[in-house]
Amino acid sequence: MSSDCNIPAKYAYKGANLISFGTSIKLLFTGYLVTIAAGYLMALIQILFTHGMADGKFGLSLDDVVYSYYGDRSGSVLESKLNGSMKFNAPEQERFKIVQWVRDGASEAEYRSNIKPVIDRNCVTCHNAGASPLPDFSKFENLKKVSESSEGATFQSLTRLSHIHLFGISFIFMFVGIIFSFSTDVPCKYKYPAIVMPYLFLLIDIASWWLTKLNPHFAWLVIIAGAGLGVSFAFMWTVSMYQMWILGGILKQSDRRNAVLRD
Repeated sequence: MSSDCNIPAKYAYKGANLISFGTSIKLLFTGYLVTIAAGYLMALIQILFTHGMADGKFGLSLDDVVYSYYGDRSGSVLESKLNGSMKFNAPEQERFKIVQWVRDGASEAEYRSNIKPVIDRNCVTCHNAGASPLPDFSKFENLKKVSESSEGATFQSLTRLSHIHLFGISFIFMFVGIIFSFSTDVPCKYKYPAIVMPYLFLLIDIASWWLTKLNPHFAWLVIIAGAGLGVSFAFMWTVSMYQMWILGGILKQSDRRNAVLRD
């Protein structure tokens, strides 16, 4: 049976942890972490261009969250989109023409004579019969439906988004958490919460969408939960990369501990 005495000197201090893993494992973990970080960044940018434009101004605010989930019940869905995320998809003069039509009651006669050509030029390219789940704006009844009061996300869309996020994001944090679990010299009072908190914040985040749909005062919870997810991800990502490439790379440190079996 082999002992430490029989292990070549260059492997004598290798341990099952981020500092002392071989280069192939570090490259595997790094490739995943860098790709997930890029995906996280793209998700934040996408939020800025969708929810972040709900109030017509660039940048995520409390009003954006309220309008996205509870709705802007003082105006129509169509108007809020034209002044928000769809603002740059039509010239200002033509957007104003549609908004004025909505405010005047969205009559079918006015639609046939003046509004349909504007919709065909600027909207039907994306909003057509083959672009499900987007509404088909080549039909008056679909346009009429979104000219009514904005009530934010539907319960159907919240159900769909909730199950996608619960499955997808929990898998992302499982693998990030596994990599982070191999870190050493991180105090347990920080390490344990860092692994658990993403799941807690994810559940709070999903629940806050539904609560905000029912009551706009819960919009703060959406922002807090989203920030918590971001901080948890950044902490685990930074510690993992630091231990692999700074401590175990540039500084050439080694660690004999098995990070999974020992804290």
